[in-house]
Amino acid sequence: MSESDDRPTGEPQSSVAGYFGVGCFTAIAGFGGGGMIAVLIAKFVGGLTKCAAEGETGAPCNWFTYAFFGAVAGSIILPVWAITSLRRARRRNANMN
Repeated sequence: MSESDDRPTGEPQSSVAGYFGVGCFTAIAGFGGGGMIAVLIAKFVGGLTKCAAEGETGAPCNWFTYAFFGAVAGSIILPVWAITSLRRARRRNANMN
């Protein structure tokens, strides 16, 4: 009898494909969310330093730099956090059975 035969039929399998799917989905969400949060930080920094962008758009100074680094950080941090939480929960569930 193999290890997979001992599992109940409703329990999800722990596979690399599942982690890959979660990682890809959260990387996209982290990219967008991290970029938006960073632009909000740029807006606060611009207000504190009295930096005004050219024109009347209301865009903060150097917002693209903030957005780029925030998006990169979000696309790394969110998948790492999600996969770590998922693995911890699956380990905890396996220890309870």
